[in-house]
Amino acid sequence: MSGKRNRGLSLSDRPIEQPCAAGIDIGAREIFVAVHHDPDGEPVRRFATFTEDLNRMADWLQRCGVTTAAMESTGVYWIPVYEMLEQRGLRPCLVNARHMKNVPGRRTDWHECQWIQFLHSVGLLRAAFRPEDQVCAVRAIMRHRQQLVEMAAQHVQHMHKALTQMNLQIHHVISDITGTTGLAIVDAIISGERNPAELAKLRDPRIKADSETIEKSLLGNWREEHLFTLGQSLELYRFCLRAIVAAEEKIESLLSAFTPRVDPEHKPLPSDRKKNRSGSKRRNKAGHSTKFDLRNEAYKLFGVDVTQIPGLDSNVISLFSEVGRDLSRWPTAAHFVSWLALCPDNDISGGRVLWRGMRRANNRAGQIFRMAAQSLHRNATTMGDYLRRLKAKLGPAGAITATARKIAIIFYTLVTRQIEFDHSVWSTTDSQRERRSRLRLERQAKRLGFQLVPLTISTSA
Repeated sequence: MSGKRNRGLSLSDRPIEQPCAAGIDIGAREIFVAVHHDPDGEPVRRFATFTEDLNRMADWLQRCGVTTAAMESTGVYWIPVYEMLEQRGLRPCLVNARHMKNVPGRRTDWHECQWIQFLHSVGLLRAAFRPEDQVCAVRAIMRHRQQLVEMAAQHVQHMHKALTQMNLQIHHVISDITGTTGLAIVDAIISGERNPAELAKLRDPRIKADSETIEKSLLGNWREEHLFTLGQSLELYRFCLRAIVAAEEKIESLLSAFTPRVDPEHKPLPSDRKKNRSGSKRRNKAGHSTKFDLRNEAYKLFGVDVTQIPGLDSNVISLFSEVGRDLSRWPTAAHFVSWLALCPDNDISGGRVLWRGMRRANNRAGQIFRMAAQSLHRNATTMGDYLRRLKAKLGPAGAITATARKIAIIFYTLVTRQIEFDHSVWSTTDSQRERRSRLRLERQAKRLGFQLVPLTISTSA
């Protein structure tokens, strides 16, 4: 019997799978690029980040016969390099920085690009998901719109702060200071009105608080500096609303450029089974009205009505901008939910489980599914029942994650198989769950020496 041990290949002995691979270390002002072989004998070069230098880098890579290049996802600095390589016909590979940990002696950019090139050439790097260019354009505007919404919320908080500093409690009396009554009162205050009785007359009839309560909340200390900050906060808030409207119009124009997967005239949109859904016309707080039919546009984009999935409604466009509509990148639904970080992970070594739990990942698409699950807390559907049942068993965090995973699997199944959401499937699942629950109770009663007797309810008077 041989005493030699059967050892695997070390990292240096791994075969080269992609000899025409390059490694790029990207910075804000300079880029270091490494190739496997350079005819001029200079396999590592440094380039500036100007467009002219990026063109020279692409020319050099093509002369070296490079077909693919790996780079770290460093902020937004990688985007110009990625797009330049795509335009030149090279295949860029965007990887997570945690997938290529530095080793001793490779702390400089000069050595880092060589390490990236080596890992990419031996096939140890996986490209991050990036949707097609047309979807990326929608994603950029959607993320910009989200930032505008957050900025508008900050200016509303500044308005609250200015009112509190003047001891005007109107924002505690009405539910929304940016509503019809709130904005009318704030506009009147900025215009110079100080009489609480006159300001209270601006109350909308739908406000629950009476005029006397509103009048009491408008007695305060009218300091000039706080009035100034209140006026500027209101102006900035309305500016953000106008910017949001412009972003929404741009998103609508980008979505209209996509080739529909289905023609609603030949395959009509299924009936809406969700209650209390708003009409096709939307009007935001900036007073902008649009005829953009969210449900119909989502139906044309995905080919199925994904808005019928419990929890998914107005956020389907945000989901489309993050994952697109071609889900073939993930072979199965399990791969999809794993990428979304909606399934537990573990670390096993020597047959022992060292760690088990959820991975920490900032996945925007996963957050959309989590928000969809969280919105089902008071939902009367079977998915809402599923969330509330798991909350009692796993707690709020675990229940939201499990429900988000189920919503993601349903979404993946509908889009990949092009089938509509069927609520009747839940009835079969619920009947099976009730049967298992009844059998479990019967086993417990038998073990304790009891016998379960079905309860019969008499219908006679």
